[in-house]
Amino acid sequence: MSATPISDAARASGGWNTAWDEGAAFDAEWMEKFLDMGTLPLRKGVLDPKMYEFLAIAVDASCTHLYSPGVRRHIGKALDLGATPEEIMAVLQAVAVLGIHSVALGAPILVDEMQKRGIEVPEVQP
Repeated sequence: MSATPISDAARASGGWNTAWDEGAAFDAEWMEKFLDMGTLPLRKGVLDPKMYEFLAIAVDASCTHLYSPGVRRHIGKALDLGATPEEIMAVLQAVAVLGIHSVALGAPILVDEMQKRGIEVPEVQP
């Protein structure tokens, strides 16, 4: 088995997701490369730790992910790094706009299907 310093550091710091345990057991090298890629901006200092946590909160809280253990872990870390509740709420509010895409995608399809069936379509307000 190859060395896994990034995975080991994630485990030691509490940043390890236990849902990764089985995947790492099957292929620790792949998991190490995955974590290497995902944490590179932080490790290189391109992003400061608080900004990295904000991005992680946004990804985990997004409607396409909705991973509450990650949201909890990253909110806690952001608070520990000095983030304010207002900043964290702003991150959550910013990512909430992803949900509007469901309406933007689905409403025109609904209109199209209503028209095909002769169902009256509500007038679009300017």
